[in-house]
Amino acid sequence: MTAAIGACVGALAGLGAWLVVLGASGRRRPTLDQRLAPYLRGARLRPGESRSFDPTGSSVSGELLQPLMTAAAGWAARVSGGNASVERRLQQLGSRSSVEQFRAQQVLAAVAGAGLGAAVTLLIAAGNGLSVVSLVGLVLIGALLGVLGRDQALDWQVRRREQRILAEFPSVAEILALAVGAGEGPLGALDRVARTCHGELADEIARTLADARTGRSLAEALNDLASRTSIPGLARFVDGIVVAMERGTPLADVLRAQAQDVRELTRRRLMEAGGRREIGAMVPVVFLILPVTVLFALYPGLAVLELTI
Repeated sequence: MTAAIGACVGALAGLGAWLVVLGASGRRRPTLDQRLAPYLRGARLRPGESRSFDPTGSSVSGELLQPLMTAAAGWAARVSGGNASVERRLQQLGSRSSVEQFRAQQVLAAVAGAGLGAAVTLLIAAGNGLSVVSLVGLVLIGALLGVLGRDQALDWQVRRREQRILAEFPSVAEILALAVGAGEGPLGALDRVARTCHGELADEIARTLADARTGRSLAEALNDLASRTSIPGLARFVDGIVVAMERGTPLADVLRAQAQDVRELTRRRLMEAGGRREIGAMVPVVFLILPVTVLFALYPGLAVLELTI
């Protein structure tokens, strides 16, 4: 217990000394990036550019903690993968958060995990003692679990959103086919879907329309829609529309065929889900109900044999 308290006091003293050093280095002449940062704080970065992490603006505590938080964000990026993977998953999620904001969330999760690990360590040390190496190891394990847990939570959010898009996909394909069959053009049909439907796929179509109305071609906007999601059926649907528009194929026939394919895909997914549910329903029958039934069937005979013996 005494060693653990000494380790905590030493860690706090080291952190204080580090903050003093950062404060001394922060009083040096600011660089060009630091002088321009207050004027560019609201600017929107292009894809591929990065911005240093600034948690509390231009306050003194923010200037002191900025190098530490930047280093922690870099460590989180090395532990959980590069920024390209995070940027792709944020696009699939439809989130407006940047990679830097996600890294900041990972750093906060790491701090919470480290604090939980330290609390567990102190509780264990209060009972039977614990070495300093174990204390540091549990704190590091807690921080690592916090970073990886936030990364897995992002994967879970992306999967849930793709499931919602798949659920909305058949209805949207039918509405597009009906609108084009009634005489509307591709832009008009997409606009009707964006206005009348609600959900994740309708939001993606509205974003595609916004891209098409700002100067990009409809084919490029549709290809961006397919690249923002990792759903093969939606990518094939978009490819069919793009090919029909480029080659002059009647779009109504193509959309009706695509809608039929979407219905078949939905039916197959329902059959697969039903098969998995059927297998899952066999688990309690085989491992719970059947053993109890066998036990009730054999117990009277075993009891008679014991009485006979």
